[in-house]
Amino acid sequence: MRTPIPDSIDATVELLRQGEYVADRSLATVLYLALRMGRPLFTEGEAGVGKTEIAKVLAKSLGRRLIRLQCYEGLDAASAVYEWNYARQMIEIRLAEAQGNVDRDRLGGDVFNERFLIRRPLLDALQPSPEGPPVLLIDELDRTDEPFEAYLLEVLSDFQVTIPELGTIKAPEPPIVIITSNRTREIHDALKRRCFYHWVDYPDAKREAEILAIKAPGVPASLSRQVVGFVQELRSMELFKAPGVAESIDWATALSELNVLDLDPRAIHDTLGVLLKYQDDIQRIQGSEAARILDKVKSEMTVAGAAG
Repeated sequence: MRTPIPDSIDATVELLRQGEYVADRSLATVLYLALRMGRPLFTEGEAGVGKTEIAKVLAKSLGRRLIRLQCYEGLDAASAVYEWNYARQMIEIRLAEAQGNVDRDRLGGDVFNERFLIRRPLLDALQPSPEGPPVLLIDELDRTDEPFEAYLLEVLSDFQVTIPELGTIKAPEPPIVIITSNRTREIHDALKRRCFYHWVDYPDAKREAEILAIKAPGVPASLSRQVVGFVQELRSMELFKAPGVAESIDWATALSELNVLDLDPRAIHDTLGVLLKYQDDIQRIQGSEAARILDKVKSEMTVAGAAG
């Protein structure tokens, strides 16, 4: 069922929370404005901080269709916007020839119409739908080439695409557009100007604890606090790749599956591969460094408990 666009920042926070997404107020504010003003939201941040999840939760919470365009190097219009169904066109031409219909102008008009058009994500997102405008996720835009970025300018400013044989196709209502980038390269200013911008950072300890409580409800509260403390410490270190929120959830769930109720050096050593994804980082943390971090985390928890 289609849900109305939220009418306040608080309602936006609640909408996201209904989809099990714990957002800080700055994200809720820029998202609320993007929804109300019909502007794309461009999000940047490290991999694993929840940028893609924003679009998924919005689609689910608003009762809209999610259309995802996964970007990659070499992405072109045939994969992102449309292409002609050449096999069906050839069959149409052969049938026309068999029937003695060789009027080339009329035949050209017959085979270049929407019956032979294969819609890819961008064109699909501009089509009317009884559910209302879909949520269009343009994921990891930084992986594409600059020419494709230039192609997006028309889509993001006028919500339309131009097909030479058919003309301009414009969305009756703009889709809700969420763009993500891991910032492996800079996105051009011309594209950014068409969007609202938000940097999605790692959550602080309080918000990460809320996320774990929602995403991994079976994990004991004391273990969850230790996981959050340990992960927050890792993110303050110079690692090749700090653990994201998804890794925190996986680690807490994995420890719970192993019936670990209290973090200890052995449990950390055996499960670091769930949390860290580079051998250099694992080698640096395991052993005495993990024990040091764990001691610090438990000491801080003891002090906080005594103060509370």
